[in-house]
Amino acid sequence: MERMELGRAVSTAREIAEGVLAPEAAAVDAERRWPDKGMEALRTRLGGLVVPERFGGMGHGLLAVAQVGEATGRACASTSICFGMHLVASAVIAAKAGEKQGKRYLEPIAAGEHLTTLALSEPMTGGEFWLPQTRMERSGPGRLLLTGAKSFVTNAGHADSYVVSTVATGPGTPPGQFSCTVVDADTPGLVWGPDWEGFGMRGNASRGLELPGVEIPDWCLLGEEGDEIWYVFNVVAPYFLMAMAGTYLGVAAAALEEARVHLLRRRRARTGRSAAGLQVVQHRLGTMWARVERTRRLIYHAAAEAEIGGPEALPGLASAKAEVADAAEETVNDALTLVGGIGYGEHSPLHRMLRDARAAHVMSPVTDLLRVWTGRALLDEPLLTD
Repeated sequence: MERMELGRAVSTAREIAEGVLAPEAAAVDAERRWPDKGMEALRTRLGGLVVPERFGGMGHGLLAVAQVGEATGRACASTSICFGMHLVASAVIAAKAGEKQGKRYLEPIAAGEHLTTLALSEPMTGGEFWLPQTRMERSGPGRLLLTGAKSFVTNAGHADSYVVSTVATGPGTPPGQFSCTVVDADTPGLVWGPDWEGFGMRGNASRGLELPGVEIPDWCLLGEEGDEIWYVFNVVAPYFLMAMAGTYLGVAAAALEEARVHLLRRRRARTGRSAAGLQVVQHRLGTMWARVERTRRLIYHAAAEAEIGGPEALPGLASAKAEVADAAEETVNDALTLVGGIGYGEHSPLHRMLRDARAAHVMSPVTDLLRVWTGRALLDEPLLTD
């Protein structure tokens, strides 16, 4: 894949968002279907965004994920999250990849020929996605056996590979030996659950996955056994938080623009004057703009700070997703108030945006936990406690 500077990559994302994602967004939502056209366009042109250059990728990091996420989130939140999870999983594979994993996964990802995603959440772990119960054990020379279940796997049934978190079991295995592996989509024995029936984010293809004793080669292990916690907090969490923050920033920005355009063209029947001339409307829109802009600056600052390992990286990353969840929900609600009854129609973009925005609080790490993590980071307390 051709190396792109960040500005060009973001411009490409905007072009795809306007030309492919936006025209498909309403149908993706209404039909609850995975956005194949949008994902193909993003995968082929930007799929290697975070893959290191030595594997043919663009070598970008957290800021690129956030900015591309904002561009795609403006057009279709479902597609944006689907692509965001591909970027997160790509970063996880790349973090400690050897030559074999690089050739098998990263080079095809960089070439726009391979889609990957995460399979971390589980039915019984709730928001503690870093404590998997899916078991991994040696099943023979060069083989690993995975047994367990995953939930809310974005891009389920459409990705070419899945990053799976596990806990090692077997004789002599230390307790809490958490590890990450890559599982190919065509691995025998994978059992997919029913299609996602969500309130919002309807195009995610977010399904459950059962692994009833699935065998994979041991070279699919990412890093070393026991590295999963390192992956979660050094790669998964930063990239996941930026992918979601960018997406929901895009939703908030789109809602703001929907309200602004409506007010510019709305005329009062009695006087013929534009609604834009009303002081209360000006005040509301100004408040909305400030909310979106300060959230954007926090997100981009957090991404840049994390890329250099700065002291504000952890509170910034945690607060970014928490703040954007509030900003997206509040901005869409304010836009609905300004637009009035037209915005409440089933086919209004704001109808979809409101349902999509609500997921920002629900998707783990949830907002309350992120607020706690921010406080702990500021007080030099460990993030995880017994």
